[in-house]
Amino acid sequence: MTLSSARRALHPLLSCTPTRVTRHTRAIPTLPKVVSRLRKSCFSISAFINEESKPGHEQSRPGGEKTKPDRVPSFGNVPPLYKGHYFGPEVEPEVSEPEPEEPSTEDSTKSRPAKVAEGANRLIKSFLFGTEESRKEQEVLERSYSTQLMRGKYVHEIAFHQVKPECSPKYVNLISEIYPQIAADPLNKVHLVGSWRCVVGDLDTFVTIWEYNGYSGFHETYYRIHSDHKFIDYLGKLRPLLRSRHTNLMQEFSFWGGTAAPRDLGGIFELRTYDLQPGRLLEWETSWRKGIECRRQVMEPVGAWFTQLGSLNTVHHLWQFADLEHRKLSREKCWELPGWANTVHDTVKLINKMDAKILVALPFSPLK
Repeated sequence: MTLSSARRALHPLLSCTPTRVTRHTRAIPTLPKVVSRLRKSCFSISAFINEESKPGHEQSRPGGEKTKPDRVPSFGNVPPLYKGHYFGPEVEPEVSEPEPEEPSTEDSTKSRPAKVAEGANRLIKSFLFGTEESRKEQEVLERSYSTQLMRGKYVHEIAFHQVKPECSPKYVNLISEIYPQIAADPLNKVHLVGSWRCVVGDLDTFVTIWEYNGYSGFHETYYRIHSDHKFIDYLGKLRPLLRSRHTNLMQEFSFWGGTAAPRDLGGIFELRTYDLQPGRLLEWETSWRKGIECRRQVMEPVGAWFTQLGSLNTVHHLWQFADLEHRKLSREKCWELPGWANTVHDTVKLINKMDAKILVALPFSPLK
């Protein structure tokens, strides 16, 4: 809107004092000046807001006390609990003798056809939804589903770090210092199984497996290390080096017998990952365990796990070879052993996706 048009719009209101309008006409700023002043005001307001909202900016409370904002929530903010804290002591409920039920008038007055129809209705429901006994058996099976598969003593964490290619040396130096310290602390309920670099598959990817004393050990260890300023400094140095990171919490298969202890055999490792069809894990394990002894005869086993948190319906198993030629000969030998062909035939149809990574151990890895 120009100055002349503004005057025309305000003329009916100011017509009673024409001299005053004429006297102050020169004092009215031009439109470009108004826009310029507004821009300057908006710039100073936005600069003030940005300064107040910076992560390191101290905020003042009404009483004048200054506080720094908390860091991102993590397990370091959640103290560990024990079962007694949230389940309470186990108390046997008092069982009273049931009083004898008197036959209801409604039941006694039912005619024979009505009782026959009611019985037929219960029979139909048992066909559709199962009997009471079958439903109880199904509940027991669902509760023991994981118990049948896992050893249950330990919880394993597998961590995948995808590192920026130019940052790989710096990343290795960083974890080589902090990981052995975490594993060596007797107050941490964790052991370092191994740490590797991927050389075939997802390059610039590093894989680490930790072994915790159950879920309580996992939680207590995370709480301790996330409360340590050294670990917080490590996280601050780690994040700029990464493209992404992902972890799964796993349980060992019961038939495996335990993850391998620290050793130094040399060679390479193969990490196999199978994404199974949902609900087919127990069927896959039943078929796979029949033929796994064939592979144990020609390969050096390390561990086998299935995920319980993270990427569900996923199986990981790890093997050690002298080199790629040893791997090739070992796999060919498996096909000559009885039972292995049937195992492959029965399990491959339950798998949605398969992946194989060739890994080499880092210098500080207990398994290498």
